Amino acid sequence: MKETSRRNFLRTTAGALLGSVAAVAFGLIPGRVKRALAGTTVQPEMDLTGYNPREHLYSYIIDLHKCIGCGSCVQACRRENKVPTGFYRTWVERYQKGPESDHAHIDSPNGGLYGFPAATAGVSGVSKAYFVPKMCNHCSEAPCVQVCPFGASFKSPDGVMLVDKERCMACGYCVQACPYAARWINPVTHVADKCTWCYQRITKGLKPACVQACPTGTRRFGDIRDPYDPVTKVLAEERVGMLQPQLLTKPKCYYLGLDKEVR
Repeated sequence: MKETSRRNFLRTTAGALLGSVAAVAFGLIPGRVKRALAGTTVQPEMDLTGYNPREHLYSYIIDLHKCIGCGSCVQACRRENKVPTGFYRTWVERYQKGPESDHAHIDSPNGGLYGFPAATAGVSGVSKAYFVPKMCNHCSEAPCVQVCPFGASFKSPDGVMLVDKERCMACGYCVQACPYAARWINPVTHVADKCTWCYQRITKGLKPACVQACPTGTRRFGDIRDPYDPVTKVLAEERVGMLQPQLLTKPKCYYLGLDKEVR
């Protein structure tokens, strides 16, 4: 066995063992949640005292009728989570079609951080255009969890997908497995990174930074264990869509006004 193959074998075996240990220890969720944020630039001493993740179940709604592509959400996320330049925990895409177009042209300059230029690119005579914010979908059946050999990616009881920074080995399996391209390896912390719905905020009763910053109310965040939460009401009474439902990942990020062209 070549040295490289032997190393891979040992790493895979160690990952499987760690994964088993992680499964046994999954009941220690508060500790894992703290480690998910420990060692990052985001509130390393976060206090979860008084917060019980089993009392909540979060969902996120994006109303595409309201998004103006201003980039306020992307900017707020960057400030709150100290996202490195060139990487995005959330981003905005613009879909454009012309009268003769068979498919929509999609662009997202700088993730929509500074908004979008008025000039259209690649489309002649735009007849239809709209913006689509995207992020981690916090799937109930998350491929990122299934492929992680170290048990680093996990789902908190409140429905938020998190990464245990102490377990992550930056192997990149989760990055490749995510069908929504929402994960990346942080060049500063050297572990997998993604949207956490600003876990450091929501555990204090605050909204995610992107929701707080949105000037049009496009983004909504709520606790569906609360029957009076506006998000619960929308999910119960309105027709919502999700990205790539055929994958059966059961996203908890829902869209209002989702066009069939969006992927």
